[in-house]
Amino acid sequence: MNYWLMKCEPDVFSIDDLARQKVEGWYGIRNYQARNMMRDAMRIGDQVFFYHSNVKVPGIVGLMEVISKPYPDPTQFDPDHRYFDPKATPEQPRWVQVDVQYIRHTRRLISLEELKKDDSLGELPLLRRGNRLSIMPVGKSDWQRILELEAAN
Repeated sequence: MNYWLMKCEPDVFSIDDLARQKVEGWYGIRNYQARNMMRDAMRIGDQVFFYHSNVKVPGIVGLMEVISKPYPDPTQFDPDHRYFDPKATPEQPRWVQVDVQYIRHTRRLISLEELKKDDSLGELPLLRRGNRLSIMPVGKSDWQRILELEAAN
């Protein structure tokens, strides 16, 4: 099993939206590195932290699980959609998505600031300078440490 962190702006799609819907296709990824991780490394059963970004206090707000193999993101073919890609075709799609299922909200917000203060999370890609990817891997020890942080307060 792999572990991931996936970011979304809550005014676009929030953990509360996922909790209501239970399952959602994680669409709109338009960065090749993030796409490649989703396409090549994500597996059914992988665990994911849901991270609210571009807010006053960004951080981890929930847990979800990957429940599908990657498949073509349909928004790339829709000329009226903001994620339309004129170079993508059904025969040669450029972008993929996976379905994720809600597991739970975290007991509390685990803020970016709190994560930065924890010296044991030094390898967490989220904490590297200049990292703006919306999908990133989380090592097993970092995953466990973040769950410990959630339980500690």
